[in-house]
Amino acid sequence: MSRQNARELGRFFNPESIAVIGVSREVVNFGGSSFLHHWLAAGYPGRLYPINPKASEVMGLKAYPSLRALPEAPDLVMVAVRADLVPAALEECAEVGARFVHVLTAGFSEIGTPEGRELEARLAAIAQERHLLIIGPNCMGPYSPSSHLTAWGAVPGLDGRLGIISQSGGVTQRFTEYICSLGVGVSKAVSIGNAAVLDSPDFLEFMAGDSEIDLIAAYLESIRDGRRFFDLARRVTPRKPILLLKGGQSRRGSATVASHTGRMAGDPVIWKAIFEQTGIVPVANIQEWVDACLAFSLLPKTRGKGVFIVGGGGGNSVLFSDACIRAGLEVPTLSRRSMDRIRPMVPVAGSIAGNPLDFWATYLMTDLLFEALNAAYEDEKIHMVVIDRLIPRIAFHSPDVTADSFSEIIDFIKTHRRAKPTVFTIDYDGGDPDLIRQGSEMRARFCRAGIPAFPSFERAISALARFHQYCRRVNGKRPASRCLHIEPMRPD
Repeated sequence: MSRQNARELGRFFNPESIAVIGVSREVVNFGGSSFLHHWLAAGYPGRLYPINPKASEVMGLKAYPSLRALPEAPDLVMVAVRADLVPAALEECAEVGARFVHVLTAGFSEIGTPEGRELEARLAAIAQERHLLIIGPNCMGPYSPSSHLTAWGAVPGLDGRLGIISQSGGVTQRFTEYICSLGVGVSKAVSIGNAAVLDSPDFLEFMAGDSEIDLIAAYLESIRDGRRFFDLARRVTPRKPILLLKGGQSRRGSATVASHTGRMAGDPVIWKAIFEQTGIVPVANIQEWVDACLAFSLLPKTRGKGVFIVGGGGGNSVLFSDACIRAGLEVPTLSRRSMDRIRPMVPVAGSIAGNPLDFWATYLMTDLLFEALNAAYEDEKIHMVVIDRLIPRIAFHSPDVTADSFSEIIDFIKTHRRAKPTVFTIDYDGGDPDLIRQGSEMRARFCRAGIPAFPSFERAISALARFHQYCRRVNGKRPASRCLHIEPMRPD
């Protein structure tokens, strides 16, 4: 696809009119009618055209027997009919001049039969012959909160500057709901399924040139044109980080890919080389994906790996220091000037002034917390700050803990957010349901205020380590190699 065509893909995310081929009179759990229902519920402002030859009205909207009967060529057509009826629907799209098509229907190469593969090849041939741009088949299609195009994922959605490319609708729906609940909004997301026509490199090129997107998150199981993806990623990552969750890296996972999207997963060794040589940031699961998005979306760039740890207590301070070292970070000794600032404020009994600052009750003494943070922000050895256990278990039963104290902490961090990356850990693990509820709410409150908060120290450090590695690469200390040779990763 040319650069010009890549820019055309924006039509998928901001259509002024949508036709749905294959809607029932009633809302069903999944299908064309459920998408139509959600668009109406989300307040989609454009024109909606249900296509049903046996109905005059669907969900309060005038229904039409075919695309030919519409008063205009719709900007976007969703095809939600049986797989064997899809080719005829595509021909009708071409006939009326509707070039942008989302094929929701499954039953193609992913079912592993010659008939399914032949049907998908026919779909791709029609697209090429009739100049159609098709997402799918077997996918959830486009998602855009700013356009109220939110039939899946978080409804009505949270607008932001994150772009998402995924071969799995279920994974992407889970991810968008999770990340939006923590205050990271989505600019555009696309579930591409089998990607018979438009593939991940097409949308990567589009999002690379989209001024509304600063960060790209991708879930991929395979890539048809590995060479193009590799070259694009090398150009994109210095400007826009790419956080990639790669599915199918185990032998069993690789076998499952074929039954999900009808593709080969690709050699894990090749993917490791791709990560190293393009600057793509790999993540292993949904939690790491979300954590990395928080760090990359909300934190200022860092130029070093020195971590200042606040809170936690004695034993935890030791374990946290070990976790930092294992992740490739450092826990440097504070400068004499920093020590002189914070030592007089630290209670002698049960606490140690230093790095880590062994004082668990930071949430009770905001003056100490703020003085320690100011010292860390001015200390040349410190590049990142982790404040641990802002709400330990005992906090929920302490009369000294108030909402005002947390508001004060949030206001301070927001005022100094560009100083050095600063994150919180809010430990609400365990069996106390009240603790879990309040801790989860507090985490979301901090994240929505633009301050990353993680449910454990280990997850915070893992996200910071990825962020540091990316910043180090962008700062020019780790130039990319140009030696990797990549062949297409999809079978004929």
